Amino acid sequence: MFTGIITAVGTLLSREPLAAPPGAGPAGVRVAIDTAGLGLEDVVLGDSIAVDGCCLTVVAMAGAVASFDVSLESIARTAGFDPGRRVNLEKALRLSDRLGGHLVSGHVDGIGRVREFVPVGESWRLAVVAPGELGALIAPKGSIAVNGVSLTVNAVRDEAGGDGTQRTVFEVNLIPHTVAMTSLGELREDSPVNLEADLMARYVARLQSAGAAAGSAGEWVSGR
Repeated sequence: MFTGIITAVGTLLSREPLAAPPGAGPAGVRVAIDTAGLGLEDVVLGDSIAVDGCCLTVVAMAGAVASFDVSLESIARTAGFDPGRRVNLEKALRLSDRLGGHLVSGHVDGIGRVREFVPVGESWRLAVVAPGELGALIAPKGSIAVNGVSLTVNAVRDEAGGDGTQRTVFEVNLIPHTVAMTSLGELREDSPVNLEADLMARYVARLQSAGAAAGSAGEWVSGR
């Protein structure tokens, strides 16, 4: 678990394909990241670190460089792990730590696209187009993680896409400290971003759908 409070911005140094057993098909990749000021003194092999909001396991360390194995599933569901990219980093949460942001699992729900990133006074307004399946999990004044950063949703609206599909546009405000301490300040129009909805919203949506299904089944069994 994480909080969405970024403690360092690292740089992806390399991405190499992993060897797969004969006949097993393509494997994932191993990425090496310069963790900059994250500090690996208290990190051991097997620990979890959130990389742009994606929970990854440390498989090797050399100085400030940590390596992670990334599955094909993670590659497909995230904004990518290309060398040269700057990434937000956060160590896993301790039970004694302060929860400055919100509970973040490090499991990316989908990839959003930046529609707008503009200065507003001393801050910045970031508007992101989210996939339609995430729309029900995003609410005004609720929490969302964008590239691993805990943010508060200021506005949300649903709209029809050009292909007829439904999508959700939400807006967040970035204060100067957030822009300075994360890689979000490097976003541009159409930049892909990793999105993770609030855990509570995810469970409420599941409970509602399960309750509706159970109700329909009960009516069918009772003959009502």
